[in-house]
Amino acid sequence: MKIYMDCCCLNRPFDDQTNPIIHLEAEAIKIILSLCEQGVFTLVSSEVLKFEIEKTPDILKKEKLKILEQLAQEVIKINDEIETRAEYFESSGIQSFDALHLACAEWGADILLTVDKAFLKKANKIRDLKIEIKNPLEWLKEVYYGEDS
Repeated sequence: MKIYMDCCCLNRPFDDQTNPIIHLEAEAIKIILSLCEQGVFTLVSSEVLKFEIEKTPDILKKEKLKILEQLAQEVIKINDEIETRAEYFESSGIQSFDALHLACAEWGADILLTVDKAFLKKANKIRDLKIEIKNPLEWLKEVYYGEDS
């Protein structure tokens, strides 16, 4: 299974861990990344993810994000079809970077993971979405415990 994590997802392990939900999401992301390292899943990146990481103002955090992103075995390059699809997502109310992440994930992944609740809610309202989009904690629970966990 090919997994695409957006920038906020990769950032979660570096967020304030005093909030229990943030901590659990961070742990889920670490587990998923570890499973990618073990070859259970394939992590997929994109040019937009690399660009967004480069924009990270905190130099230490940027370096950590680059290390995580380097676990990706595939990098999706932006093309005309991805740009057109991203424009469609933007017209559906999704912010520009999120729209590009979603279009890239549709192009080359099986699932997009995000901790951005607003993005998740808006994306899941798109009727012709060609990819599943989930919170990493919820997705990990589904994968290992089934839908009824």
